[in-house]
Amino acid sequence: MRKLLCVVFFTGWFVAAVCSVAAGQTPTSNQPSLHHATGTFDVKLTPQPSDPPLGRMSIDKQFHGGLEGTSKGEMLATGNGEKGTSGGYVALEQFTGTLDGRKGTFILQHSGTLDHGAQHLTITVVPDSGTGELAGLTGELSITIAEGKHSYDFEYSLPQAK
Repeated sequence: MRKLLCVVFFTGWFVAAVCSVAAGQTPTSNQPSLHHATGTFDVKLTPQPSDPPLGRMSIDKQFHGGLEGTSKGEMLATGNGEKGTSGGYVALEQFTGTLDGRKGTFILQHSGTLDHGAQHLTITVVPDSGTGELAGLTGELSITIAEGKHSYDFEYSLPQAK
């Protein structure tokens, strides 16, 4: 199964829409089974000093649902903000809280591009970044923004996950 999820970023001087096309995986007998955590999150992007053409922002999020907790991170973005043009962003954020009741931290790595309207977004767990009960976590997170509300679908696996 393939799904297309889009995100629109308004960061002052940079406006971009990025999308993720995620292909479903079928676990083999050697792989841990895949799980989904879904919910919503609130995000605050705060511009930081930078030199054009790069824009830098701090990221503060509050997650609700399968992910309960907060994240803090940094984003670099570039683009001219005109509709139909190109741009990109990268970000790292550390989540602290629980994933389906398991407590710990992990780091998400973002990579998004907009190429003359063609959009792509990938958000993955940095390998070996999980701590506590989230040690060994792997996964990919998709974001959807609808009517100004942010939601996520986190497809993940954990050793001996519930």
